[in-house]
Amino acid sequence: MASSPTIDILLREVRQCRHCEPDLPLGANPVIQIHPDAKLLIVGQAPGTRVHASGIPWNDPSGDRLRQWLDLDKERFYDPHKVAIMPMGFCYPGKGKSGDLPPRKECAPRWHNPLLEQLPNIQLTLLIGQYAQKHYLSDPYKTLTERVEHWRDLIPQQLPLPHPSPRNRRWFQQHPWFDDEVVPWLQQRVAQLLLP
Repeated sequence: MASSPTIDILLREVRQCRHCEPDLPLGANPVIQIHPDAKLLIVGQAPGTRVHASGIPWNDPSGDRLRQWLDLDKERFYDPHKVAIMPMGFCYPGKGKSGDLPPRKECAPRWHNPLLEQLPNIQLTLLIGQYAQKHYLSDPYKTLTERVEHWRDLIPQQLPLPHPSPRNRRWFQQHPWFDDEVVPWLQQRVAQLLLP
């Protein structure tokens, strides 16, 4: 399927967006990867400084771990015909006390619905981190850990995941079931969707 003029125009508008630029310490550099053919959608938080500098989503240690979870090499991960990547905030939000600031609140309401309308083939959406999960899930769970523990309630269409950041090393040590149960299911599902 060729890109439609609508998606091309929309992507250009997203990449040219300067709505929050006065509040962004490094300026605006919206990072996104989508194509109507994509079957897997990754909704993360916001770019970090390395991703901001390169303009390549998940181009950092968190991305390395995410690709391990998916069992995808960079070639397949960065193929927009296979994988769509749409963060909650498209630009680097700045540094906070214990890591990066939350994603800007303007991006998702402004851009997500029009972009999702251009993704008719998505069969699995990964909701990475609390911001994506709170935006997209109306569930009874109060914490990210509770959501991820109840991952079977949402599959095969959606999968809540912790952020793969090296800062979350302790979370992974405390929850070994994630690597034992969730990751194998995810790898099998991604292989079904993307490898044929």
